[in-house]
Amino acid sequence: MFNVVLIEPVIPPNTGNVARLCLATESTLHLVKPLGFSLDDRQLRRAGLDYWDEVSVRLWNSFSDLQRAQSSGTRYFFLTTKTECAYYDVKFHEGDFLVFGRETKGLPENLLAKNIDNCVTIPMHGTRSLNLATAVAIVLFEAVRQQA
Repeated sequence: MFNVVLIEPVIPPNTGNVARLCLATESTLHLVKPLGFSLDDRQLRRAGLDYWDEVSVRLWNSFSDLQRAQSSGTRYFFLTTKTECAYYDVKFHEGDFLVFGRETKGLPENLLAKNIDNCVTIPMHGTRSLNLATAVAIVLFEAVRQQA
């Protein structure tokens, strides 16, 4: 239904939880290297429970490689705290790519600068950021809700 992209994730349980979210929404999980763990990591498998083998996962050497493999009309939305556009103001379409950055740094500044018109945020008060899996769940389920 949708595509969730994790660029350079470093915390195995977050990626495992995102994998479960992707399975629950019939979405594809795209992992962009370098990863901060092995795909055989016990914590990754544990967070994904026994569903891991059912998740559609694609592994990419770079975000550029991922983009080159998609059609020219593909839409990407980049999640960041560095914009004012809220995720719930976007009209998502089936097949959109929801792009999330590393837990410790977020998305690279140069990637955000090149895609400023497609940056969206989760408005929040009293904290700088949310757990990666939580952020994915919020945006992914809004996208799914819009398709209902």
